[in-house]
Amino acid sequence: MSALQVVYDLLVKMEKSAYSNIALSSALNSSAFSPQDKRLVSRLFYGVIERKLTLDHIVSKYSKKSPGKLDIEVLIVLRMGLYQLLYMDKIPDNAAVNGSVELVKANRKSSASGFVNAILRSFIRDGKKIEYPSDRIERLSVEHSCPVWLVNKLISEYGEENAVSLIRIDSGPPPIAVRVNTTLTNSDKLVKRLADEGVSADICDILPNCLLIHGTGSVEELSAFKEGLFHVQDLSSQLCAEALGAVSGDVVLDMCSAPGGKSFTIAEIMGNKGSLFAYELHKKRTDLVAEGAARLKLDIITAAENNASVYSDNIPSADKILCDVPCSGLGVIRRKPEIKYKNECELQRLPEIQLSILETSAKYLRDGGELIYSTCSVSRSENDEVVNRFLERNPRFKEIAFLENIGGPFGKGRATVFPKDFGSDGFFICKLRKE
Repeated sequence: MSALQVVYDLLVKMEKSAYSNIALSSALNSSAFSPQDKRLVSRLFYGVIERKLTLDHIVSKYSKKSPGKLDIEVLIVLRMGLYQLLYMDKIPDNAAVNGSVELVKANRKSSASGFVNAILRSFIRDGKKIEYPSDRIERLSVEHSCPVWLVNKLISEYGEENAVSLIRIDSGPPPIAVRVNTTLTNSDKLVKRLADEGVSADICDILPNCLLIHGTGSVEELSAFKEGLFHVQDLSSQLCAEALGAVSGDVVLDMCSAPGGKSFTIAEIMGNKGSLFAYELHKKRTDLVAEGAARLKLDIITAAENNASVYSDNIPSADKILCDVPCSGLGVIRRKPEIKYKNECELQRLPEIQLSILETSAKYLRDGGELIYSTCSVSRSENDEVVNRFLERNPRFKEIAFLENIGGPFGKGRATVFPKDFGSDGFFICKLRKE
């Protein structure tokens, strides 16, 4: 099967709902592609998803039918062809056009081959220029392939600079951050060990136990990973774990723990001494946490099934609780570009679920204990408004400052992190104490 056919099949699958990273990983792992072809598949697949609205805007300028009225199979081929023409300089224009025509034929849409050929060649004749809307919001929507409603929402809540830092797709792939397993090694030793495996790593200026790595393929194939010397975790998530302030001997609850990164970091901060209960709704996800803890040799972690929104007598009282709730993911668009195409209505039910989990989780906290409420979203309705409602209904809880030494958005009881701050994911963190 050709690389183009694999990308096409993945994009068709995405139209029926799927997670881009999981779908791509599965396809590449089962293929016999060379590293070069894998890079081609990855770039074209993610690129088309990231630029979908931009590409559809171009189609609308050359097609009598609107993109929404075209057969989805034909539209996907057009998106792939246009993406190659615009953003993949090493692919000659003729190859991009011919490959698209052959692809539409191979997928039982031969009648549309002339249509695909005409649109792509017309775009080439016009100098491959994009005619942007004159309206500022609509231009941002087309330029960054982000729905108008979401552009408006982000600008109204945080201003244009912060909004663009979240949705921009011209700043390259996000960095790969890893957390040093300080129970087994240290940052300097891990940097040297990774160098021995041909991987360049820099110690993060913000957190000395965070490394930013470069020049690697599959991280899971590194022997340092297999030996449990680190786990992959974005800087924002590491900051969230640091904010909890857990210490050796604490009893800690992670109420929505999978895939386990924050549990692992907290256990490492605790020196693998104390008790950390990592809960998830489904056994498959608890197994994922347990497997990760075993690889990292973190034996204070107990992974168990639990519905975070329903109180359970089986859960112990805790000194510290992490309540990292399910969310829209609007802070991690650059890693999962399909998130920005969600229907606005899909997000409206989330705050009630989040508040329910927060209120249930708070019941397990001991007097004087501390709780982190966090999301990888930047939506105020999922963040500030949920916290405000919780505090109104639970007057014994007070906000307390955290990570004052880092500065930036920190030093108060709540913080919203944007990619422009540290180059990390968008994130919300609030720290509460039970008086």
